[in-house]
Amino acid sequence: MTTIVGVHGVGNYRPGETPEQAARSLSTVWSARLARHELGLRAVEIAYYADVLRAQGRQGSDDLSTLPDQAEQLVRLWLNELGLPPGTGQGWGTWPIRQALAWIAEQRKLSARLLELFVATFFREVAAYLREPAMREHARARVVRSLTARRPSVVIGHSLGSVVAYEALWACPEVPVDLFVTLGSPLALPHAVFHRLDPAPLDERGAKPPGVARWINLADPGDLVALPAGGISRRFDDVDGDEHDVVHAFDFHLVSNYLKCKKLGDELRSVGAPPDALTAEPGERF
Repeated sequence: MTTIVGVHGVGNYRPGETPEQAARSLSTVWSARLARHELGLRAVEIAYYADVLRAQGRQGSDDLSTLPDQAEQLVRLWLNELGLPPGTGQGWGTWPIRQALAWIAEQRKLSARLLELFVATFFREVAAYLREPAMREHARARVVRSLTARRPSVVIGHSLGSVVAYEALWACPEVPVDLFVTLGSPLALPHAVFHRLDPAPLDERGAKPPGVARWINLADPGDLVALPAGGISRRFDDVDGDEHDVVHAFDFHLVSNYLKCKKLGDELRSVGAPPDALTAEPGERF
């Protein structure tokens, strides 16, 4: 039996649900998307941690103006990877963030408001994870618990979830994993993420977690989080595949589109799965 543990990305806090209920809800969503590949997967379980990043009275906000300083610092590090307007030599550090995002939205033909919403959500949660040791340990422990309990054949990490999954796999090397898939991953994003990983990269090189047999990274070329292009294979040793193919023309970072992409289905099919039926209901944001 092929068991998948998925580690969700940002924007998946589910108020009114216990962590166990939220995990079941997201598991149903992921199962539905993966069912389109007709793989017959018997078990898909989501390691849920979004509530941890809202702990200690933090309710969060989608407004750029309320970003904490540590999140704003990460936004500016990320902006440095996105290039500059023609004729500009200063760098994004001198720009108001909203103005920089408006320029990016115009160049990429995106909604400026939706881009602001995404950036505020993404970097608020990334900063909480990377800059708050207690939150980081708690979130990672949730994933380790799923890995040790389920001992999955496949681990899929999306967005920030790829970072949490990567660190959790290093924390439990005794759990053998046939395939680790990262989707829309910021793992290679310099300074903002890569240089803050635990374990820390040695001599500017990360490595495949020791219990993982194969590691495949998939990213859409328009995904503003999966930067730099090809960075996973350049920054990490023993990566077995790092592909940047079109997933969706607009919703480039949405997990449902990644889960439905053909390349992921091919990789999962290579692991093998017995026939089974999966059910579904609507779900995730990012």
